Amino acid sequence: MPTWLPMTLGVFGVLALAWLSLNVGAYDLSKDEFGNELMFITRVPRTLSLILAACAMSVAGLMMQLLTQNRFVEPTTIGTTEWASLGLLIITIIAPQIGIPGRMFVASIFAFIGTMIFLAVLRRISLRSSLIVPLVGMMLGAVISALTAYIAASTNLLQMLGTWFMGSFSAVVRGRYESVWIVAIVVVIVWIAADRFTVAGLGKDVATSVGLSYERVVFIGTALVAIASGVTTVVVGFLPFLGLVVPNLVSMVRGDNLRSNIAWVCITGSALILVCDIVGRLIRFPFEIPVSMILGMLGSVVFIAMLLRMRRRG
Repeated sequence: MPTWLPMTLGVFGVLALAWLSLNVGAYDLSKDEFGNELMFITRVPRTLSLILAACAMSVAGLMMQLLTQNRFVEPTTIGTTEWASLGLLIITIIAPQIGIPGRMFVASIFAFIGTMIFLAVLRRISLRSSLIVPLVGMMLGAVISALTAYIAASTNLLQMLGTWFMGSFSAVVRGRYESVWIVAIVVVIVWIAADRFTVAGLGKDVATSVGLSYERVVFIGTALVAIASGVTTVVVGFLPFLGLVVPNLVSMVRGDNLRSNIAWVCITGSALILVCDIVGRLIRFPFEIPVSMILGMLGSVVFIAMLLRMRRRG
Protein backbone atom coordinates (compact mmCIF):
# COMPACT_ATOMS: atom_id res chain seq x y z
CA MET A 1 0.00 0.00 0.00
CA PRO A 2 1.41 3.45 -0.88
CA THR A 3 2.42 5.49 2.16
CA TRP A 4 0.25 8.42 1.07
CA LEU A 5 -2.96 6.38 0.76
CA PRO A 6 -3.85 6.04 4.50
CA MET A 7 -3.29 9.77 5.05
CA THR A 8 -5.47 10.61 2.03
CA LEU A 9 -8.24 8.32 3.24
CA GLY A 10 -8.03 9.89 6.69
CA VAL A 11 -8.35 13.42 5.30
CA PHE A 12 -11.33 12.45 3.14
CA GLY A 13 -12.90 10.74 6.16
CA VAL A 14 -12.65 13.95 8.20
CA LEU A 15 -14.05 15.97 5.29
CA ALA A 16 -16.99 13.55 5.03
CA LEU A 17 -17.70 13.89 8.76
CA ALA A 18 -17.41 17.68 8.47
CA TRP A 19 -19.95 17.68 5.61
CA LEU A 20 -22.28 15.55 7.72
CA SER A 21 -21.82 17.93 10.66
CA LEU A 22 -22.81 20.87 8.44
CA ASN A 23 -26.03 19.13 7.46
CA VAL A 24 -27.15 17.95 10.91
CA GLY A 25 -29.33 20.25 12.98
CA ALA A 26 -32.80 20.96 14.26
CA TYR A 27 -33.38 23.69 11.67
CA ASP A 28 -33.73 22.82 7.99
CA LEU A 29 -31.53 25.35 6.21
CA SER A 30 -32.95 24.52 2.80
CA LYS A 31 -36.53 25.61 3.48
CA ASP A 32 -36.07 29.38 3.09
CA GLU A 33 -33.78 31.97 1.53
CA PHE A 34 -31.90 32.59 4.78
CA GLY A 35 -30.52 29.06 4.85
CA ASN A 36 -27.17 29.88 3.26
CA GLU A 37 -26.65 32.85 5.55
CA LEU A 38 -27.44 30.79 8.64
CA MET A 39 -25.05 28.10 7.41
CA PHE A 40 -22.12 30.55 7.56
CA ILE A 41 -23.32 32.17 10.79
CA THR A 42 -23.73 28.99 12.84
CA ARG A 43 -22.76 25.66 11.31
CA VAL A 44 -19.56 26.53 9.47
CA PRO A 45 -18.05 28.23 12.57
CA ARG A 46 -19.17 25.28 14.70
CA THR A 47 -17.58 22.68 12.43
CA LEU A 48 -14.34 24.65 12.11
CA SER A 49 -14.23 25.07 15.90
CA LEU A 50 -14.71 21.34 16.35
CA ILE A 51 -11.74 20.57 14.11
CA LEU A 52 -9.47 23.29 15.54
CA ALA A 53 -10.27 22.41 19.17
CA ALA A 54 -9.68 18.73 18.46
CA CYS A 55 -6.29 19.43 16.87
CA ALA A 56 -5.30 21.73 19.74
CA MET A 57 -6.17 19.41 22.62
CA SER A 58 -4.88 16.28 20.87
CA VAL A 59 -1.50 17.89 20.11
CA ALA A 60 -1.39 19.34 23.65
CA GLY A 61 -1.88 15.86 25.06
CA LEU A 62 0.81 14.48 22.78
CA MET A 63 3.22 17.20 23.93
CA MET A 64 2.57 16.64 27.63
CA GLN A 65 2.97 12.89 27.30
CA LEU A 66 6.29 13.43 25.56
CA LEU A 67 7.65 15.98 28.03
CA THR A 68 6.60 13.98 31.11
CA GLN A 69 7.38 10.57 29.57
CA ASN A 70 3.99 9.31 30.71
CA ARG A 71 1.10 7.90 28.65
CA PHE A 72 -1.59 8.98 31.14
CA VAL A 73 -0.95 12.72 30.98
CA GLU A 74 -3.01 15.35 29.15
CA PRO A 75 -4.35 18.83 30.04
CA THR A 76 -7.49 17.55 31.80
CA THR A 77 -5.60 15.01 33.94
CA ILE A 78 -2.89 17.38 35.22
CA GLY A 79 -5.08 20.35 36.15
CA THR A 80 -4.20 22.63 33.22
CA THR A 81 -7.82 23.19 32.22
CA GLU A 82 -8.82 23.76 35.85
CA TRP A 83 -6.22 26.51 36.15
CA ALA A 84 -7.49 28.03 32.89
CA SER A 85 -11.02 28.06 34.27
CA LEU A 86 -9.80 29.75 37.45
CA GLY A 87 -8.14 32.48 35.39
CA LEU A 88 -11.26 32.95 33.29
CA LEU A 89 -13.41 33.28 36.42
CA ILE A 90 -11.07 35.78 38.05
CA ILE A 91 -10.82 38.03 34.98
CA THR A 92 -14.62 37.89 34.62
CA ILE A 93 -15.01 39.12 38.20
CA ILE A 94 -12.35 41.81 37.95
CA ALA A 95 -13.09 43.02 34.40
CA PRO A 96 -16.48 41.68 33.26
CA GLN A 97 -16.45 43.81 30.10
CA ILE A 98 -13.20 42.37 28.76
CA GLY A 99 -13.44 40.69 25.34
CA ILE A 100 -12.72 37.13 24.31
CA PRO A 101 -9.02 37.78 23.38
CA GLY A 102 -8.39 39.21 26.86
CA ARG A 103 -10.07 36.24 28.51
CA MET A 104 -8.00 33.86 26.38
CA PHE A 105 -4.80 35.63 27.41
CA VAL A 106 -5.57 35.44 31.13
CA ALA A 107 -6.77 31.83 30.89
CA SER A 108 -3.57 30.86 29.05
CA ILE A 109 -1.40 32.58 31.69
CA PHE A 110 -3.14 30.68 34.49
CA ALA A 111 -2.91 27.42 32.52
CA PHE A 112 0.82 28.00 32.07
CA ILE A 113 1.32 28.71 35.78
CA GLY A 114 -0.64 25.60 36.74
CA THR A 115 1.28 23.36 34.35
CA MET A 116 4.63 24.68 35.61
CA ILE A 117 3.52 24.02 39.20
CA PHE A 118 2.59 20.47 38.20
CA LEU A 119 6.00 19.89 36.60
CA ALA A 120 7.74 21.37 39.65
CA VAL A 121 5.85 19.00 41.94
CA LEU A 122 6.82 16.02 39.77
CA ARG A 123 10.50 16.84 40.17
CA ARG A 124 10.21 16.69 43.96
CA ILE A 125 8.46 13.36 44.40
CA SER A 126 9.55 9.77 43.89
CA LEU A 127 7.81 8.23 40.88
CA ARG A 128 7.56 4.54 41.66
CA SER A 129 4.70 4.06 39.22
CA SER A 130 3.57 5.82 36.07
CA LEU A 131 0.14 6.15 37.68
CA ILE A 132 1.55 8.61 40.24
CA VAL A 133 1.85 11.31 37.57
CA PRO A 134 -1.85 11.57 36.57
CA LEU A 135 -2.85 10.98 40.21
CA VAL A 136 -0.85 14.04 41.29
CA GLY A 137 -2.31 16.04 38.43
CA MET A 138 -5.87 15.05 39.26
CA MET A 139 -5.35 15.93 42.92
CA LEU A 140 -4.00 19.37 42.02
CA GLY A 141 -6.81 19.86 39.53
CA ALA A 142 -9.40 18.89 42.14
CA VAL A 143 -8.02 21.47 44.58
CA ILE A 144 -8.11 24.23 41.96
CA SER A 145 -11.57 23.14 40.80
CA ALA A 146 -12.86 23.34 44.38
CA LEU A 147 -11.32 26.81 44.78
CA THR A 148 -12.91 27.93 41.51
CA ALA A 149 -16.32 26.60 42.58
CA TYR A 150 -16.01 28.37 45.94
CA ILE A 151 -15.19 31.70 44.31
CA ALA A 152 -18.00 31.25 41.78
CA ALA A 153 -20.51 30.44 44.52
CA SER A 154 -19.37 33.46 46.56
CA THR A 155 -19.90 35.78 43.58
CA ASN A 156 -23.15 34.22 42.28
CA LEU A 157 -21.38 32.91 39.17
CA LEU A 158 -21.70 29.19 39.84
CA GLN A 159 -24.41 28.63 37.24
CA MET A 160 -22.46 30.64 34.69
CA LEU A 161 -19.36 28.59 35.48
CA GLY A 162 -21.22 25.39 34.70
CA THR A 163 -22.49 26.83 31.44
CA TRP A 164 -19.00 27.93 30.39
CA PHE A 165 -17.35 24.56 30.83
CA MET A 166 -19.93 22.01 29.79
CA GLY A 167 -18.00 21.39 26.56
CA SER A 168 -20.78 22.26 24.12
CA PHE A 169 -20.34 23.83 20.68
CA SER A 170 -23.94 25.00 20.42
CA ALA A 171 -23.01 28.60 21.33
CA VAL A 172 -20.23 28.87 18.72
CA VAL A 173 -21.25 31.37 16.07
CA ARG A 174 -19.60 33.78 13.65
CA GLY A 175 -17.85 36.57 15.54
CA ARG A 176 -17.13 34.37 18.57
CA TYR A 177 -14.97 31.56 17.22
CA GLU A 178 -12.33 33.38 15.15
CA SER A 179 -9.81 33.50 17.98
CA VAL A 180 -9.67 29.68 17.92
CA TRP A 181 -7.45 29.95 14.84
CA ILE A 182 -4.65 30.78 17.28
CA VAL A 183 -4.37 27.09 18.06
CA ALA A 184 -3.57 26.38 14.41
CA ILE A 185 -0.43 28.47 14.90
CA VAL A 186 0.39 26.40 17.99
CA VAL A 187 0.12 23.17 16.00
CA VAL A 188 2.41 24.54 13.28
CA ILE A 189 5.02 25.62 15.86
CA VAL A 190 4.94 22.15 17.44
CA TRP A 191 5.49 20.58 14.02
CA ILE A 192 8.42 22.90 13.24
CA ALA A 193 10.11 22.22 16.59
CA ALA A 194 9.14 18.54 16.73
CA ASP A 195 12.73 17.27 16.74
CA ARG A 196 13.68 19.42 19.74
CA PHE A 197 10.62 18.32 21.69
CA THR A 198 11.40 14.69 20.86
CA VAL A 199 14.95 15.01 22.21
CA ALA A 200 13.68 16.82 25.33
CA GLY A 201 11.27 13.93 25.86
CA LEU A 202 14.25 11.58 26.23
CA GLY A 203 15.23 13.33 29.47
CA LYS A 204 17.39 16.18 30.67
CA ASP A 205 20.68 14.25 30.52
CA VAL A 206 20.20 13.15 26.90
CA ALA A 207 19.01 16.60 25.80
CA THR A 208 21.96 18.33 27.47
CA SER A 209 24.45 15.85 26.00
CA VAL A 210 23.43 16.80 22.45
CA GLY A 211 23.61 20.54 23.17
CA LEU A 212 19.90 21.20 23.65
CA SER A 213 18.68 23.65 26.29
CA TYR A 214 16.30 21.31 28.12
CA GLU A 215 14.74 23.92 30.39
CA ARG A 216 14.03 26.30 27.51
CA VAL A 217 12.41 23.58 25.38
CA VAL A 218 10.22 22.47 28.29
CA PHE A 219 9.29 26.11 28.93
CA ILE A 220 8.26 26.63 25.30
CA GLY A 221 6.39 23.33 25.17
CA THR A 222 4.50 24.16 28.36
CA ALA A 223 3.61 27.61 27.01
CA LEU A 224 2.21 26.08 23.82
CA VAL A 225 0.12 23.61 25.81
CA ALA A 226 -1.15 26.46 28.01
CA ILE A 227 -2.16 28.56 25.00
CA ALA A 228 -4.02 25.66 23.40
CA SER A 229 -5.79 24.84 26.68
CA GLY A 230 -6.63 28.46 27.48
CA VAL A 231 -8.05 29.27 24.06
CA THR A 232 -10.09 26.07 23.88
CA THR A 233 -11.42 26.45 27.42
CA VAL A 234 -12.66 30.00 26.79
CA VAL A 235 -14.43 29.20 23.52
CA VAL A 236 -15.88 25.72 24.04
CA GLY A 237 -15.09 24.57 27.60
CA PHE A 238 -13.72 21.20 28.72
CA LEU A 239 -12.95 18.38 26.28
CA PRO A 240 -12.07 15.58 28.72
CA PHE A 241 -9.67 12.76 27.79
CA LEU A 242 -9.30 13.89 24.16
CA GLY A 243 -5.58 14.50 24.62
CA LEU A 244 -5.29 11.12 26.34
CA VAL A 245 -7.18 8.89 23.93
CA VAL A 246 -5.98 10.20 20.57
CA PRO A 247 -2.17 10.26 21.10
CA ASN A 248 -2.26 6.78 22.63
CA LEU A 249 -4.26 5.34 19.76
CA VAL A 250 -1.90 6.89 17.23
CA SER A 251 1.22 5.76 19.13
CA MET A 252 -0.07 2.19 19.36
CA VAL A 253 -0.23 2.04 15.57
CA ARG A 254 2.63 4.31 14.47
CA GLY A 255 5.12 4.47 17.35
CA ASP A 256 6.41 7.61 19.05
CA ASN A 257 7.78 9.79 16.23
CA LEU A 258 6.39 13.23 17.09
CA ARG A 259 6.84 14.85 13.69
CA SER A 260 5.18 12.06 11.71
CA ASN A 261 2.44 11.59 14.31
CA ILE A 262 1.21 15.19 14.50
CA ALA A 263 -0.82 14.97 11.29
CA TRP A 264 -2.35 11.66 12.36
CA VAL A 265 -3.14 13.02 15.82
CA CYS A 266 -4.98 15.96 14.24
CA ILE A 267 -6.90 13.70 11.82
CA THR A 268 -7.86 11.18 14.51
CA GLY A 269 -8.80 13.87 17.03
CA SER A 270 -10.93 15.72 14.47
CA ALA A 271 -12.71 12.53 13.43
CA LEU A 272 -13.37 11.54 17.04
CA ILE A 273 -14.81 14.87 18.13
CA LEU A 274 -16.90 15.22 14.95
CA VAL A 275 -18.40 11.79 15.57
CA CYS A 276 -19.12 12.68 19.22
CA ASP A 277 -20.75 15.95 18.15
CA ILE A 278 -22.91 14.30 15.49
CA VAL A 279 -24.01 11.57 17.91
CA GLY A 280 -24.77 14.20 20.55
CA ARG A 281 -27.03 16.07 18.13
CA LEU A 282 -28.85 12.95 16.88
CA ILE A 283 -29.29 10.80 19.98
CA ARG A 284 -32.10 13.01 21.38
CA PHE A 285 -32.98 15.02 18.30
CA PRO A 286 -33.87 17.91 18.21
CA PHE A 287 -32.23 18.36 21.62
CA GLU A 288 -28.46 18.24 22.01
CA ILE A 289 -26.12 16.40 24.37
CA PRO A 290 -22.81 18.23 25.02
CA VAL A 291 -19.74 16.81 23.32
CA SER A 292 -17.92 16.66 26.67
CA MET A 293 -20.43 14.13 28.04
CA ILE A 294 -19.99 11.66 25.18
CA LEU A 295 -16.25 12.29 25.02
CA GLY A 296 -15.94 11.84 28.78
CA MET A 297 -17.71 8.46 28.72
CA LEU A 298 -15.61 7.24 25.81
CA GLY A 299 -12.38 8.59 27.29
CA SER A 300 -13.02 7.04 30.70
CA VAL A 301 -13.52 3.62 29.08
CA VAL A 302 -10.22 3.97 27.19
CA PHE A 303 -8.46 5.20 30.34
CA ILE A 304 -9.63 2.16 32.32
CA ALA A 305 -8.65 -0.13 29.43
CA MET A 306 -5.14 1.37 29.49
CA LEU A 307 -4.87 0.74 33.24
CA LEU A 308 -5.99 -2.87 32.87
CA ARG A 309 -3.59 -3.39 29.96
CA MET A 310 -0.70 -2.06 32.05
CA ARG A 311 -1.71 -4.32 34.94
CA ARG A 312 -1.68 -7.40 32.67
CA ARG A 313 1.83 -6.50 31.60
CA GLY A 314 2.89 -6.31 35.25
